[in-house]
Amino acid sequence: MSGTFVGMPAFPKAAHEAVGNQTLRGNLRHATHTIRAKRAQAVAEVSDWAELREAGKRIKDHTLRHLDRYLVQLEESVVAAGGTVHWAADADEANDIVTQLVKMTGESEVVKVKSMATQEIGLNEALEAAGIRAYETDLAELIVQLGKDRPSHILVPAIHRNRGEIRDIFEREMSEWGRPAPEGLTDTPAELAEAARLHLREKFLRAKVGISGANFMVADTGTLVVVESEGNGRMCLTLPETLISVVGIEKIVPTWQDLEVFLQTLPRSSTAERMNPYTSTWTGTTDQDGPQTFHLVLLDNGRTDTLADEVGRQALRCIRCSACLNVCPVYERAGGHAYGSVYPGPIGAILSPQLRGTQSEIDASLPYASSLCGACYEVCPVAIDIPEVLVHLRERVADQGGAGHRLEKAAIKAAGWVLDRPAALAAGERLAARTRALHPNRLPGPGARQWTESRDLPKMPAEPFRDWWRKNRR
Repeated sequence: MSGTFVGMPAFPKAAHEAVGNQTLRGNLRHATHTIRAKRAQAVAEVSDWAELREAGKRIKDHTLRHLDRYLVQLEESVVAAGGTVHWAADADEANDIVTQLVKMTGESEVVKVKSMATQEIGLNEALEAAGIRAYETDLAELIVQLGKDRPSHILVPAIHRNRGEIRDIFEREMSEWGRPAPEGLTDTPAELAEAARLHLREKFLRAKVGISGANFMVADTGTLVVVESEGNGRMCLTLPETLISVVGIEKIVPTWQDLEVFLQTLPRSSTAERMNPYTSTWTGTTDQDGPQTFHLVLLDNGRTDTLADEVGRQALRCIRCSACLNVCPVYERAGGHAYGSVYPGPIGAILSPQLRGTQSEIDASLPYASSLCGACYEVCPVAIDIPEVLVHLRERVADQGGAGHRLEKAAIKAAGWVLDRPAALAAGERLAARTRALHPNRLPGPGARQWTESRDLPKMPAEPFRDWWRKNRR
């Protein structure tokens, strides 16, 4: 399994297969509608939500404009607090840094907090290749790992699984990874959670190395922040002797006062909670309390290139709340796997093509994985105009050419020639009207077929409008 899912089919093909899976569609519909309704209720309780949203947008934009300065400040603060900072230009460099840090401890296993950055770079696979086993401890990530699966949602990676499927995975796979599932396990949430708790507890108590991401990094103090709902993350952050955090460079905020805004908007937009049950913060190391060695790996991996794009850079505001996924009609029907990335849904459709480029078939197709309805923009707590970025990226894909785009340009050029010559246009209209019984419902060719597979061509009238006008309006 690849962390970035390179080699997957383009979005139209993957989505077509997903739409035919009735179980998947049922799971997604139930989950997204439930989360969506709860979020709307939680947001409605806040009278100044619009002001908080605007404040979050401005803080992020300000930080991105001065990212170089705040990253240097962050490094100085982390080092002053007893930590070590490493800079990784890409996924390979980040994986190599983390692998070497784990090897230096002499350990062959690590426990992990849910982290999209480590999934983005394929860290688990890199560690496995080096003989190091990584154990996911977030409940949903555990389900994905045991099921040899891929995450399909930012907040709930196993959203595509129902309770019966989860029980079967636990019964079949837990024994291969550690403590087996209890005898007679049912699919009730309480029993499934207890089975996971017992399975993970021995790993927490044994592990000497923890690996995490971070939701935020505070530049002026060097503090990292992880918000979660289960408590597994706090176990990973406090029990191991060594903690390694891999974090995208865009996750920075200047001050604790800035952090206050996001600690209000993130939980309401993601889990529909007034505040996260577990908000863990740590600043470097502290004698006899928590990990005694702390490493921060700052990850670029395409973020600097994204920052250089005046339109596309707003994707770096994202705080990974997943609200856009839960309102997206395309995601609800296609599911997260169709996006071929750890970042699915509307935010993935604009973030992945910028981080990875648009050269691959899957990345070139993602900007088109949207109806441009704008629901994603309406719910985004940092006001990312996802439809604007989608159109911008479509222009980029079109400019780089390809068979479909060359055909489109040729068709537009031919249409321009005809529209400039009224006599040719009139002759074409009459010919089309007289041969309408022979017209197909769908256009031939792979490019046209993608458009007409879900919509019929309009019926040609019995006579052209020009002829009708001459007879009735002379």
